[in-house]
Amino acid sequence: MFHPLRVGAVEQLTDDSVAVTFEVPPELHETFRHTPGQHLAVRRVMDGEEIRRTYSICSPAVPAGGVPVLRVGIRLVDGGEFSTYALKELAVGDVVEVMPPMGRFLLPPRPGHFAAVVGGSGITPVLSMAATLLADEPDARFCLIRSDRTAASTMFLEEVADLKDRFPDRFHLVTVLSREEQQSGLPSGRLDRERLTALLPALLPVADVDGWFLCGPFGLVRGAEQALRGLGVDRGRIHQEIFHVDDGSAPVAAPVVAPAHASLTATLDGRSGTWPVQEGESLLETVLRSRADAPYACKGGVCGTCRAFLVSGDVRMDRNFALEPEETEAGYVLACQSHPATAEVELDFDR
Repeated sequence: MFHPLRVGAVEQLTDDSVAVTFEVPPELHETFRHTPGQHLAVRRVMDGEEIRRTYSICSPAVPAGGVPVLRVGIRLVDGGEFSTYALKELAVGDVVEVMPPMGRFLLPPRPGHFAAVVGGSGITPVLSMAATLLADEPDARFCLIRSDRTAASTMFLEEVADLKDRFPDRFHLVTVLSREEQQSGLPSGRLDRERLTALLPALLPVADVDGWFLCGPFGLVRGAEQALRGLGVDRGRIHQEIFHVDDGSAPVAAPVVAPAHASLTATLDGRSGTWPVQEGESLLETVLRSRADAPYACKGGVCGTCRAFLVSGDVRMDRNFALEPEETEAGYVLACQSHPATAEVELDFDR
């Protein structure tokens, strides 16, 4: 369910990115209280078409009883309708429709040693994780390895520097610039699998890290995951969130011939219905023809908003960048990427 929230601040971070803060009225404080790592879905009608996008929350989580602070980072995407609007038109006082926080890329504060490998705007949810963890848990440490093109393109420079100043003994920052040499620190270049395999053991005891958080473009996240697995890190300690996948580097599942007359039964908010699946459409599109309240945001297999439990039947997902292996093994699918592989399919959006 979307709620109209007033924009309280729009801050220029770099030439192509802004931080937007939404004001939360008292009656919605509990609804919009977030866990570090979650994101918000926003929507806007442009030229008669509804546009939905998701943006990660960068602000620290506020405990129960406090006023939640909803601040998101938005980077301009070529041809991006909402990001262009946010950078060029959005102003304090404007009202934006916002869905409550969601997502499973999470780090609730707890004792331990944690690390993140991020690229570009992938810093956004990790900033919330690190700031909340270090402030709330005195027995926690955090290592941030971030990659950006240039210093001028680096988002949240001041916020990260503040963490370094406030927690010098518990926050370790490593910065790599891919297109610009630094006066000190690591040489420039991309953080790929080979480089991370050599770099990570030199920075910290890889096996002793309680949780790894990977966020950013597909290539960086996949390379970091492969490096960690090659270094013996258990899959359950690796958490990831993909931000960009449309560069041709991400695999797409081989096409499967769908049954000629497939039907979908779906349960949403306690109500069920059965509808025919039209040729070529995803199961999310099937539901949306009759239920406009079906949950979705990106429709690209990235945000996980449309996650549903596969009750019966089989489906083929085009791609999946939102669900952890444990979730798919438990029977969850992304409705926006799913097509029927059997004549009858049943999904439950409420589980």
